[in-house]
Amino acid sequence: MKAVLFDLDGVITDTAKFHFLAWRDLGAELGIEVDEAFNEELKGVSRIDSLERILAQGGVADKYSSAEKDELCVKKNAHYLELIKEMTPDDILPGIIPLLEELKAAGIKMIVTSASKNAPEILDLLQVRPYFDGIVDPATVKAGKPAPDIFLEGAKLAGADPTDCVGVEDAASGVEAIKAAGIVAVAVGDEQVLSLADRVLPSTAYLSLTVLQEAWANSKK
Repeated sequence: MKAVLFDLDGVITDTAKFHFLAWRDLGAELGIEVDEAFNEELKGVSRIDSLERILAQGGVADKYSSAEKDELCVKKNAHYLELIKEMTPDDILPGIIPLLEELKAAGIKMIVTSASKNAPEILDLLQVRPYFDGIVDPATVKAGKPAPDIFLEGAKLAGADPTDCVGVEDAASGVEAIKAAGIVAVAVGDEQVLSLADRVLPSTAYLSLTVLQEAWANSKK
């Protein structure tokens, strides 16, 4: 195992609540209800694809031009960025700092492979950016998750073969993307939802260098 590719949301921190509030408020302005159950479907999905799902939910998918959709995305993101300014290192999920320390000590490359264009700012707010060897810019990737592109780009950024990487995710679309890239997937969350993963853990607190190495080694048997 030469590199670990990290999703951000639900793995390093949980910004889902801020996304939910921003989408809910935008939906309300458009007369579309975005509740917590529907918000689950937006996890790990890009901004524009999330908006498309919300508009489809409201039966108004054809009402907006692509320029108007872009404006709505900008508006949602501005609101979201205001909300996340409150984030601090206290918002890092359990077990993550010890894991980053272990990986660093072992000389294993760490890359952030998040669909979020705000990943650099969030990592700065959490004060963990120096741990990472690179952040894949989702704007440079042709297709979003569940396509494998972002994880293949992450492996490339780490200078590692995909087969020598482990991807850590919390969303089904992300796990699908990892597997499509030929990478070992360790997931955090519900075992049934994340059944495609090589290993599923109930929370980030269970993540460790040993767990990742075991998942990687088992895939080689």
